[in-house]
Amino acid sequence: MELSLDWRSVGLRGLAAIAFGVLVLVWPGLTVTALVLLFGVFVLVDGFAHLVAAFAARDNRGLLIFEGIAGVGVGVITLVWPDVTALALLYLIGAWAVVTGAIRIGAAIQLRKVIPNEWLLIISGALSVIFGIILFVAPVSGALAITWLIGFFALFVGMLLLGLAWRLRKGHGHIDVFTAPPPAPA
Repeated sequence: MELSLDWRSVGLRGLAAIAFGVLVLVWPGLTVTALVLLFGVFVLVDGFAHLVAAFAARDNRGLLIFEGIAGVGVGVITLVWPDVTALALLYLIGAWAVVTGAIRIGAAIQLRKVIPNEWLLIISGALSVIFGIILFVAPVSGALAITWLIGFFALFVGMLLLGLAWRLRKGHGHIDVFTAPPPAPA
């Protein structure tokens, strides 16, 4: 199995998360439909970024393709049926956050021997999982509170992904996690 990380695709996902977070925080009174559409666009961009990274990978691209297709699928479903209920949207966002968070944590475990400071990916994944669980446990909290939570979550995860992209760019630019030799001791 191979995981390929290119600083550009990680950076694109980080920028998309930050843009989504800023839009949600700037317009806290967003209607549910507007929130659905913003989320749909964000997840669609994130999914396409994973697919681009998958095509840049040389060997087994399964994980990146799966995450990319899942993101594109959720994004398309969200954009095609924007009038889903707030509860369904929260469960959809929660499921997406748990799945992508678990994938990030798994990737971070594999990255620990390849790049320094893989903790950025671990924190990003853990926050995703925690955020998803919160949405499952307390979905009926106020819509405004959830909007703010979503905005801050997206901003923080976006910053962590940009930090990882910066590290990748400074270090190697592109890493095939399972085929790259471990870094030389400093």
